[in-house]
Amino acid sequence: MPSPQPSSALRSPRLWIGSGLILAVVSSLFALLYVGGNVDPKGNLRDLPVALVNSDRGVDAGGKHTNLGDQVVSGIKKNAANNHSFDWQVLSRKEADKRLGQGKVFGALVVPKDFTAAVTGLTSPQQKQATRPTLTVLTNQSAGSIGSSMASQAAQKAAHAASAQIGKELLGRANSQGAKLAPAAKLMLADPATVEVADGHPLGSHSAMGLSAFYYALVLVVCGMLGANAINSQVDTFLGYVHTDFGPFRQRMPVRHTSRVRTLAIGTVLMLGLSVVMGSIVQAATVGILGMDASHLGLLWLYSVGTIAVVGVSALALLSVFGLPGMLLSAIIFVAMAVPSSGATVPLQALPDFFRALAAFEPLRQITGGLRSILYYDAQADAGLARAWVSMGIALVVSVLFGFGVTRFYDRKGMHRIPRPAESAETDEAAEAAEAAEAAPAPATA
Repeated sequence: MPSPQPSSALRSPRLWIGSGLILAVVSSLFALLYVGGNVDPKGNLRDLPVALVNSDRGVDAGGKHTNLGDQVVSGIKKNAANNHSFDWQVLSRKEADKRLGQGKVFGALVVPKDFTAAVTGLTSPQQKQATRPTLTVLTNQSAGSIGSSMASQAAQKAAHAASAQIGKELLGRANSQGAKLAPAAKLMLADPATVEVADGHPLGSHSAMGLSAFYYALVLVVCGMLGANAINSQVDTFLGYVHTDFGPFRQRMPVRHTSRVRTLAIGTVLMLGLSVVMGSIVQAATVGILGMDASHLGLLWLYSVGTIAVVGVSALALLSVFGLPGMLLSAIIFVAMAVPSSGATVPLQALPDFFRALAAFEPLRQITGGLRSILYYDAQADAGLARAWVSMGIALVVSVLFGFGVTRFYDRKGMHRIPRPAESAETDEAAEAAEAAEAAPAPATA
């Protein structure tokens, strides 16, 4: 008799429901996390650090010292008292430049040392050709282009408001003195200060406008994650646990019964060794071929190799412990939750509280901070590099303990991936005994 044809797989509710649930979870998580973190940066903005520098030396006139720079600073602080979007930090010019060069402030508003002298000169009868004072707004794209833009807009708005307030006082003073001003002079006095925008921490032309560190970090994370998936698949194929298809050809190795701990150890050693290859290729491609601006090339290479190794070992631990769901967990941890909480495009100060909490431990945030330090801030330890190394060290230790601890537990409980020959024989003998017992005639009863 001809064997019955198998029913169509598409008729199986289990296949549809199982696949649908998995894809629904993936779609929901990626949509909520990717878009949720960046959908309303202005609405979530809180305490974005901006430096406020007063270098004004003031002037002495009529037995009184006048410093309009202090007036500018106090006015901005007063207006910001009920607005928690920006954290205006009153700093010296030296300290402001230092924090700009560490990515700790997103911009600065600088009052020059001759500000009061220039303002008072506008109404001085002895001044033949008045020079308008200048307020300088410094940007900092190295800390993030969106954050720098927000800080620049806030600083420019504050500078124009301060200029208008000073102009109002100047016009009032001139009117009280009965001075007759030409219309052009009135316009100048109404808004006496010129606002200039300058780059507070210049970057090279091949730095992706301050985003090269983020893109480089993302490449390292993806290389580590995909490298772990590839190594896990290759090790399983080599040990005979799975087959591999190359087009129409299928490769199937004989099964080599190996403990879960030893399987993870093989993958980990491969990951550590091949991280050197991947890290070298990434740096050669980005710096050597594409010409990305970079310094401290030796440190950058070591950091690249270390990052790929840590991410790869962590992903291997998830795959060894959870199996196929470990691949989904890796994508969620290293991509879905990591990208919006990295602070690379939208600053942390403009993210919802949930993503700010994620940023405390999400790997991409720490990795990006370390790369910013290497690429933009002369590899300063307190500009994010030290935190990155410590975070990667902790992640490596936790991943190793978690992966080998759980797989050792599986092995001790006899939860092997494929039953060993002895176990298979015992199972077969037990099955045969059960069948024999069922087939034996029932004992006669009286």
